[in-house]
Amino acid sequence: MKVAVIGGGAAGFFSAIHVKENHPNASVTIFEKTKKVLSKVKVSGGGRCNVTNGTESISELHKAYPRGGKKLKKIFQEFGTVDTINWFESRNVPLYVQEDNRVFPESDNSESIVNCLFKEIRKLNISLETGYCISKIKNLDGRLKLYFKEENKIPEVFEKVIIATGGSPKEEGLKWLKNLGHEIEKPVPSLFTFNNPKTPIIKLMGLVAENTQVSIQGTKLKAKGPLLITHWGFSGPAVLKTSSFGARILSDKNYLFNIQINWINETNYEKVTGLMHQLVKTHPKKTLRNLKAFKLPERLWNFIVEKSELTLEKKLHELGNKGIHKLVEVLCNDIYQIKGKTTFKEEFVTCGGISLNSINLNTMESKEIKNLYFAGEIMDIDAITGGYNFQAAWSTGYIAGKLKN
Repeated sequence: MKVAVIGGGAAGFFSAIHVKENHPNASVTIFEKTKKVLSKVKVSGGGRCNVTNGTESISELHKAYPRGGKKLKKIFQEFGTVDTINWFESRNVPLYVQEDNRVFPESDNSESIVNCLFKEIRKLNISLETGYCISKIKNLDGRLKLYFKEENKIPEVFEKVIIATGGSPKEEGLKWLKNLGHEIEKPVPSLFTFNNPKTPIIKLMGLVAENTQVSIQGTKLKAKGPLLITHWGFSGPAVLKTSSFGARILSDKNYLFNIQINWINETNYEKVTGLMHQLVKTHPKKTLRNLKAFKLPERLWNFIVEKSELTLEKKLHELGNKGIHKLVEVLCNDIYQIKGKTTFKEEFVTCGGISLNSINLNTMESKEIKNLYFAGEIMDIDAITGGYNFQAAWSTGYIAGKLKN
């Protein structure tokens, strides 16, 4: 049996490996259109590779997926986060779980994962051909003929084909699959940062506020967690999670919107006001500069005081109700205008792709074309940051690799 896997990323390698493990006599070839393979694996987690997430509960795991989450439950039962960890560790790649539940190789180097996957395809005699782009697939009564854009590469016929090309940033990149009858969900960026390079707060670039809540004005979008101030605006888990769940909404807004930042993740204004009054009562002679309130970084606290139109040398007993109100307003409802987004070029994630309506999720086989399978981000499945997108690649690649009809 001849099997083609289209795509040299995590899902492509993993599905090819499992095809060979399930069908030892099969001839398996991975086709990658670029000269680079496993590029996202190499750069993920700042070059450390966030392999998966430490969450073992499937009922919790699926909540990290704005698209496809509920439908992934059964898939995770077959191959979940524990299975991923066991798979790599059984191949001499020890992993560890960080406090935030992200999972990395003990080496803290993505090369450990890359080398493991390469070792497996070499051991299983899986062919890897780079620099070849598939332009068309023709259905020959159950067998599939692949046509290549490169003139020097003649078309080839395969019994089974797995498509694991990753997310396409543009709908045009999915046209060859739409032509086969598949329903397409329009791709838009997900997991991006918020731009506002002219806001005064960027002077705090590099600073992290650990316990915030970010919400988008005029929507129900909100997320809690650390927020990173960058030289172009805002990033960090709270922002990335908001952009992931709001991918389509924010695209429709052309990435022009207002965010509200609650720097202390406390929405009860009366409670915060009460805490401020208590501080005034306890430390009446203390200046705002020396207050160190709400466990905020000193530079951020100073910025909030100044944005509240108060001086750092003002003593607490001089604040009055008006001064306290100003502070509470900025602490709990600091508003910024966002003008655009930034995506990480090598790590970009897309919302959209092949609609799950076109796929039998028990097997990953196309409902339109027999013997054609899908794995990874080419499907309308994506997640927040934290190793979840890789987990979807490992899980769907594992199931696609069974080649069950």
